[in-house]
Amino acid sequence: MFMRRRPLQRPAAIGGGAHVARKRAARRTAGQAREDDEQNERLLSLEQLSLEQRRQAQGAAGGHAPSMLDQLGRLAALHRQGALTDTEFSAAKAKLLGT
Repeated sequence: MFMRRRPLQRPAAIGGGAHVARKRAARRTAGQAREDDEQNERLLSLEQLSLEQRRQAQGAAGGHAPSMLDQLGRLAALHRQGALTDTEFSAAKAKLLGT
């Protein structure tokens, strides 16, 4: 016996496939937009950091240089915090004092 196919089965399958493809493309686009936004935020924060560093450098160059006592105090603070080893602290202190 011959079974008759439904007349709308093929267009429905094609339309359903197209619908799924559009949804996947939309998800990819949304994901790419989110990644682009995150990258733009990272770039903006790096630019702000760079700007702050340039301002500090200009302030130090344009204004007065930190005194030797201030620099020694910063070195001592770094040494106490553990950021500088004993040998690094001694080398930096000797360089600052010119010995």
